[in-house]
Amino acid sequence: MTIDVSVARVIPLPPEQVAAYAMDWHHDADWTQGIRTAELTREADGGGFGIGAEVTRTAFFLGRRIDYVLRVAAHDFPRLLDMVSVAGPMPMHVTYSFDPDPTGTLARIRVRGGPGGFYRPATPLLARQVRSSLRKDLRDLERRLTQRTEHPEPTD
Repeated sequence: MTIDVSVARVIPLPPEQVAAYAMDWHHDADWTQGIRTAELTREADGGGFGIGAEVTRTAFFLGRRIDYVLRVAAHDFPRLLDMVSVAGPMPMHVTYSFDPDPTGTLARIRVRGGPGGFYRPATPLLARQVRSSLRKDLRDLERRLTQRTEHPEPTD
């Protein structure tokens, strides 16, 4: 049994602004449920963050620590960031997309994968938990971005 969960939310800001924050791995722990740390552990072939780059994340999910590495498979700013796991407890494919909407940006997150080991018997529960976490991620992304817009950081 595999997991395929998608969530979407309209965020009242332009796609470039939403994607600039959400596609920057430095912010992963700020708006993504359970992620405690994120680190760029391999740069893209041309340097920096792009296709081929790898981000190592440490998260807590269902009370367990999970360390995993996501490799960027597609990077089309500001529209798409697609990543696949290359190390971790289960195969995973995570897609973030940001499309123009009449009221801002239609932000979507899709997670696909097959639970392995400890998680296999809990696949239905895991899918519900992933959906709940992703909804919170988009809610928190919107809150962070709209609060930054309402209260921008001072410039010198």
